[in-house]
Amino acid sequence: MLALYNEIIYRPILNLLVGLYNVIPGHDIGWVIIIITLVIRFVLAPFMHKSLKSQQAMNALQPKLNELREKHKDDREAQTKAMMDLYKEHQINPFSSCLPLLIQLPFLIALYQVLAKALQGNLAGLYSFVYNPGTLNPKFLGLIDLSHPNVVFAIIAGVVQFWQSRMMMPASTQTDTTAKAMRFQTLYVLPIISIVIAWNLPAGLPLYWIVTTLFAVAQQYYIIRGQDQTKL
Repeated sequence: MLALYNEIIYRPILNLLVGLYNVIPGHDIGWVIIIITLVIRFVLAPFMHKSLKSQQAMNALQPKLNELREKHKDDREAQTKAMMDLYKEHQINPFSSCLPLLIQLPFLIALYQVLAKALQGNLAGLYSFVYNPGTLNPKFLGLIDLSHPNVVFAIIAGVVQFWQSRMMMPASTQTDTTAKAMRFQTLYVLPIISIVIAWNLPAGLPLYWIVTTLFAVAQQYYIIRGQDQTKL
């Protein structure tokens, strides 16, 4: 499994990073990371699109779900069954919203490994046709060292995650305590956790997360706009 991961994900990302670094004017590693992020997002776009549409459909069902929570508030088993029946009726998978994170996770891990090694001069694994520059300049725009943590990038990563979560969150009409707690965690706790984690990672990783989240926001906006036009 590890060998498969190395050949399918890690080495292609490493070679793409070094190949782009070799040809981009100024050899700016920050722009390389941005380009790689966009490439990954475009490759995964069909999967993300399906998941985001499912999430939007779930948001539309929130009023009915809230009614079921209130109706069966004293019977958790009946509440769960009624909600699952509603999902089945509308052909919605309630777990599909986890898909984007699960799909991105191997790429995020691979990019972290690539950056951690490449910025230290370890470029083992290059294809024979990719020139080995020896070392990579870690500076973005000649100012920000992406091999070290950066508080500004960490905060921006948390802010854009909050923006995405707020955009995907339905209007709050929830009366269920658990649902309210989940909403609070999604909107506020997870972005704060993201800031803390990003604060302790090389700034190249928060840069990746910022770009990929902004891409997701644009994709979500496209879906919402398309649905609004369909209703007209």
